[in-house]
Amino acid sequence: MIFVQTAALMLAVVSTAVVLSVLRRARRAARIACGSAALGLGALAAVNLMGAYTGVVIAVNYATAFAAVVLGVPGVVLLLWLRVLLLFS
Repeated sequence: MIFVQTAALMLAVVSTAVVLSVLRRARRAARIACGSAALGLGALAAVNLMGAYTGVVIAVNYATAFAAVVLGVPGVVLLLWLRVLLLFS
């Protein structure tokens, strides 16, 4: 269990370093990245708010928040797709 947590932490650090190195090169990229992260978190919140009507809820934890922030709206769609795929299998 400790190995998995350490590996996940190292992956998060490496991905953060890559994102920061890309953002350092262009100022407009920072605005685009922040906008994508905000839209991803907004989509995750919208899915959870509509969960009472649709019956599909994504648990908010570090992994889902990380996917929503890094991948944006496509990350939330991927989480929904995985939720539906695992629910009906």
